[in-house]
Amino acid sequence: MKGTQLGEFEELVLLIVGVLFPEAYGLSIREEIISQTKRKVAIGAVHSSLSRLQEKGFLKSELAEATHERGGRRKRLFTITANGKRALERNHELRNELFNQIPKIALKGLNFGGI
Repeated sequence: MKGTQLGEFEELVLLIVGVLFPEAYGLSIREEIISQTKRKVAIGAVHSSLSRLQEKGFLKSELAEATHERGGRRKRLFTITANGKRALERNHELRNELFNQIPKIALKGLNFGGI
């Protein structure tokens, strides 16, 4: 298994796989990332991230049945593993702990778009 750290984009892909459960596949993941974040995302970047996440043991995949609408091609469906869940929980806890350590004075008066 490769490293256990999650890059920012890998974390986003892992979260989206969870959001789309049980229908997470390359194109649906790309479309959901664009919908949720308004970011431009290349399908190649999604596939690269999915491969890395599988190598790290954070995702598993299986081929679905072939469908007529896809011209007989099969989708590769992704699901989060127990290690993937643990990695997401660690990242979530770390972010919350760090955010909670920011003194309130450091954020006081900072408003999005405000003066």
